[in-house]
Amino acid sequence: MKKLFVALAVILSSATAEAQKQPYQYVKPIIGTAKMGHTFPGATVPFGAVQLSPDTDTLSYEMNGKYNPDMYRYCAGYQHADKTIVGFSHTHFSGTGHSDLGDFLIMPTTGKLQLNPGTADHPENGYRSAFSHDNEVSEANYYKVKLDDHNITAEMTTSPRVGFHQYTFPKSEESHIILDLMSGIYNYDDKNVWTYVRVVNDTLVTGYRQTSGWARTRTVYFAMTFSKPIKNYGQRNYDDKQVYRGFWGKWNQTKNFPEMAGKRMRTYFDFNTTEGEKVKVKFAISPVSQENALLNMRTEIPGWDFEKVKREGQQSWNKELNKIAVNTLNEDDKVNFYTAMYHTFINPTVYNDVNKEYRGLDQNNHKAENFDNYTTFSLWDTFRALHPFFNIVQQKRSADMVSSMMAHYEQSAWKMLPIWSHYANENWCMSGYHSVSVVADAIIKGVYKGDPNAALAACVATAKKRDYEGIGAYMDLGYVPAESNGTSVSNTLEYAYDDWCIAQLAKKLNNTAVYDEFIKRADNWRNVYDAKSDFMRPRLKDGSFKKEFDVLSTHGQGFIEGNAWNYSLYVPHNPEELIKLRGGKARFSKHLDSLFTMHLPDEFFADTEDITREGIIGNYVHGNEPAHHAAYLYNYTSTPWKTQDRVRMILKKMYRPTADGLGGNDDCGQMSAWFIFSSLGFYPMAPGALTYELGSPAVVNATINLENGKTFTVKTKNQSNKNVYVSKVLLNGKVLDRKTINHDEIMNGGQIEFFMSAKPTTK
Repeated sequence: MKKLFVALAVILSSATAEAQKQPYQYVKPIIGTAKMGHTFPGATVPFGAVQLSPDTDTLSYEMNGKYNPDMYRYCAGYQHADKTIVGFSHTHFSGTGHSDLGDFLIMPTTGKLQLNPGTADHPENGYRSAFSHDNEVSEANYYKVKLDDHNITAEMTTSPRVGFHQYTFPKSEESHIILDLMSGIYNYDDKNVWTYVRVVNDTLVTGYRQTSGWARTRTVYFAMTFSKPIKNYGQRNYDDKQVYRGFWGKWNQTKNFPEMAGKRMRTYFDFNTTEGEKVKVKFAISPVSQENALLNMRTEIPGWDFEKVKREGQQSWNKELNKIAVNTLNEDDKVNFYTAMYHTFINPTVYNDVNKEYRGLDQNNHKAENFDNYTTFSLWDTFRALHPFFNIVQQKRSADMVSSMMAHYEQSAWKMLPIWSHYANENWCMSGYHSVSVVADAIIKGVYKGDPNAALAACVATAKKRDYEGIGAYMDLGYVPAESNGTSVSNTLEYAYDDWCIAQLAKKLNNTAVYDEFIKRADNWRNVYDAKSDFMRPRLKDGSFKKEFDVLSTHGQGFIEGNAWNYSLYVPHNPEELIKLRGGKARFSKHLDSLFTMHLPDEFFADTEDITREGIIGNYVHGNEPAHHAAYLYNYTSTPWKTQDRVRMILKKMYRPTADGLGGNDDCGQMSAWFIFSSLGFYPMAPGALTYELGSPAVVNATINLENGKTFTVKTKNQSNKNVYVSKVLLNGKVLDRKTINHDEIMNGGQIEFFMSAKPTTK
């Protein structure tokens, strides 16, 4: 553990100029969720299609015909508390609360060939191996571990579409590399639709895997090549229930048969190895074809220089991480900051081959003209801060992501923008239609240069899909009724915000008709506010509020991943009216105080799979996203200095440079984006607006290197852990007499300076 987390540079205050240029050294990829471990510690490049990482167990999603709750801990395939590694697979999600992927698990072994994974208690009965964190190294684009049971050192690095393995073997005439085509994350017996493997020659193997899981129709092609010739190869097919087998029985398909296929199959490749011999494997993936996978490999990693690929990947991380050069009070803060940046630049992932081809939502092949196509859009999470962060530091990629969403819309059978986009599939996960927030924000801020009117039309079409998640009733009644939807209140609140985003886009484009329609819809949040309880509350079709109501419960109350306390604050586009409706500034400030200081009873956690007490402060659930803006609501009350105090408290309590350092699921970078914005001293409470709420910066200073060649610098005076309050703010040398900063003021370059104090400024 100690070796894994030893920092590779000195404390910031005395950091050398060279160390400042190498921020990847401060990244700790293994930082995960408290008690969950939903981030992966393996190798990937920024926004790479390949995330090559160890999987520590292969539990089944199903147990006795029902969901296996233990599976939830393995959303990313890796649990830090586990003592064995099953193998190294090539695709992973980062910090999600649901899962898929885990494609193409590779495991090197020695001795008698075993084609089953064994168990954690008895790894010797299978191909898995015990390991120790003392022999584990995790860096940006590099992972290394000693497989104790096989005496093999495993190393891995990546390019965007290729995983590069390097295995140091002992002397053995029984060295094997296993390719498990059955293994996966959130796996079950029927998840594999079909797998195919073709041995092209004594070093090259190609094939594909088609699965039906969270992504219902997902096909990934591969090309795998070895650095030395294969001695023997073979497979075991577990399709015992297959009734029709054709006439393939003419062949012995178990050994040295060059074409293998089946639903449930594990393959192996044998070698003789000398002591300390390095056997290398390059494994490329493609959404389109085996041919394209091979093209990806030959284009991105034509040779066998492992250190070169590792170095180039870490240089690419340095390039991205240097978009913000930061000075902090201590080393832990700097590790937190650059690890957060690392997390924000993992997803979304590039989803086209080097020739720009990709599989579309219509399951046809397309070519991305003038943009890179992206997938892995966890939009219910990431619209809040991740995509607004991209609109400052990743503008080219942000524009490409909007183009990807527009391509999704064109290929969609429903003619809707994405809800949760994943590998040429729509997962329909979570509520709202938050792609409209991302699209509108990018256009309003001048990031997306495509056809804005076509984008507006796509937003409107999505928001009028009457048969999706209660939208028809929402349009007719002004709210989603509780009878028709289990998350009726949160849907209503999120639709209202999204509709406001559409109105802002229409306003920018001078489309009065659309603006008038959607600015009215943006006020629908009022229709689920119950003045009697002073909370947002499920409402029935007849207009009455649901009688059975628990403001603390997260189940059966009309909310998704939150309770009434947190969701009743969700009107980010109109906080002034929310506060007025709920009794005015002073009363609302006290209500926020209660949110952060009350104690939740243990029974609150009885049915909450995705959050633990470590992710909660009082009743403020930072580990889930709906109230991420809550601390900034104090800016609209009579006590705005409490925003500064709460933000600094959350930064300290919810983010730590340890193996369980996050207070909730990172959710494809949303938790980390909140950390970055808040550390810099401003936050996008309502994406679609041009303003950011000011808070309390935790950095000593930071320089944002913008793509337009300009820089925006955040400076602090008298910064310390005690001086969390802001007494004065200067923007380009002039006093800033408002609690917001504009997007253009950042993008035009310049400097904002915060004067810090141990006492609040109450004027």
